[in-house]
Amino acid sequence: MDLGASRTRVYLKNDGLVVDEPSLAAVDTRTGGLVAVGSVAARMVGRSPDHIRVARPISSGTVVDAELAQSMLRQLVDRRVAPIWRRPGGVRAVVGVPHDSGPLTRKAAVASLAGLGVRRVELVDIPVAAAVGCGLPVDLPEAAMVVVCGAATTQIAVLSLGAVVAASILPVGGDAIDHAIAEHLRARHGVVMPTGAIREIYARLDVDEVITVIGKDVATGLARTLAVESAGVRDIICNPLASLLDGITGVLRRSPPDLVVDLADRGITVAGGGAHIPGLDAMIGAATGMPVHVASDPQSRVIDGLARLMDGRSTKPPREPVHAETSSEEETATDPEAFAPVA
Repeated sequence: MDLGASRTRVYLKNDGLVVDEPSLAAVDTRTGGLVAVGSVAARMVGRSPDHIRVARPISSGTVVDAELAQSMLRQLVDRRVAPIWRRPGGVRAVVGVPHDSGPLTRKAAVASLAGLGVRRVELVDIPVAAAVGCGLPVDLPEAAMVVVCGAATTQIAVLSLGAVVAASILPVGGDAIDHAIAEHLRARHGVVMPTGAIREIYARLDVDEVITVIGKDVATGLARTLAVESAGVRDIICNPLASLLDGITGVLRRSPPDLVVDLADRGITVAGGGAHIPGLDAMIGAATGMPVHVASDPQSRVIDGLARLMDGRSTKPPREPVHAETSSEEETATDPEAFAPVA
């Protein structure tokens, strides 16, 4: 199970990927009831009345509201999967968590699954899962470096012999890039973009020199058509990515020289949904002088790595097992006020 800030993915043994939905839940603030989850909730962003709040119960790979996350997961899991949660003997789940996550983060991940009938949860570092999903030699005495660019954070790690040698987690991801572009269009051109329009600009950067977008004029409140130069958008993207490049070079500085020499030949692998950010691979290559490889279907590398670990297709064992039934009495990280609102 990949509990991402952007999307939640559930892989079922012998059935493959059965859930791939946005990690969103729409809540009625007057009653506290759950209105919608997943893609249905995503369509409500920017279109819902004031009493409907669309929120992310999972932020930066961490469950920040276990109760809401559990409700979201229960709705996302369809009837084909539901009987398996209640199978006698319990269910084993492999879940990705941020590298070096603390005990509260681990407890919250377990708590979000305990109510679904999961009795044994095995936690795996997300960079390790991504590296396994990319087919990197994580269990050999060879260097492997992966950059997992998600919606809220980017996780960077150098691995060898099945363990993380040096790593860093940065609060920079696809959301930060979207925010930078949206703020520029608002401040420079007086136009507020609708939800999802920024991603459409991404798709046209390498095709059109001038991109035509439609947004809301700040002064008049009316719809307005705006022509944006692709070169200008690329310049805007460079600013928030500067800290990401600093993080990558920082991890390399903390890595042993033998592993850095290995990486000079093998290069850096970029995964996660943010791997599609235009020019990201070229920027990393220019900053490090190393070859950079964007994984095929990068947004699915973490869940694929977790599936390989669960199926025994990799010799790298999960990080640690946690029994949900014994952890339920411990303190969790649930904070009803902490989940991140997006609308």
